[in-house]
Amino acid sequence: MNVIQIGGASRTGLVERARRLEYFTIAYNSLEGLIAIVAGLFAGSIALVGFGFDSMIEVTSGTALLWRLRADADARRRERAEKISLRVVGICFLALALYVAADSVKSLITHEPPERSVPGILLAAVSLVVMPLLSRAKREVAAAISSSALRADAKQTELCTYLSAILLGGLLLNALFGWWWADPVAALVMVPIIGREGIEALRGERCGDCGCH
Repeated sequence: MNVIQIGGASRTGLVERARRLEYFTIAYNSLEGLIAIVAGLFAGSIALVGFGFDSMIEVTSGTALLWRLRADADARRRERAEKISLRVVGICFLALALYVAADSVKSLITHEPPERSVPGILLAAVSLVVMPLLSRAKREVAAAISSSALRADAKQTELCTYLSAILLGGLLLNALFGWWWADPVAALVMVPIIGREGIEALRGERCGDCGCH
């Protein structure tokens, strides 16, 4: 297996770097998810609550990746852990897509306007800065150790950047112009993006530049 060197680091060093990234992912997304869900429930924002559940899915993904990285030294265990981790990520994505779609449609039908959410706006803005940096770091390590599962997790982190931008747009439109429908519409825009990632993860289509099969 070809291993791309990053700063001359050994595979053991690269795996340890990946673990640190996953620990940060779990800590950050646990806090992000808690804030988003609480703020979303208070404001009645489906997009914000959906964003919070996405953060919790990233926690699940990060936990699965830590398990996969612990199995890295054993090639047989590593391959099995790769497959299971990809399935976990894929199932979580699809569950989130169904939840967001159902609640968004319900909100549009019943005309449930969300309240303004300053914490949600600030949270989305911070994530727009943090997530791209974290995703890039994960992609580099994933390519170096040829891990499809870590690549999928990096893609999920990248997806969080898009969701942050969509969420921020919806919350700002509602706060500034009173466009209540911007929130559920923003949530619906998330659905095909989330669903596609889930299907691709289940199919194992996360090899890309990792050189995996």
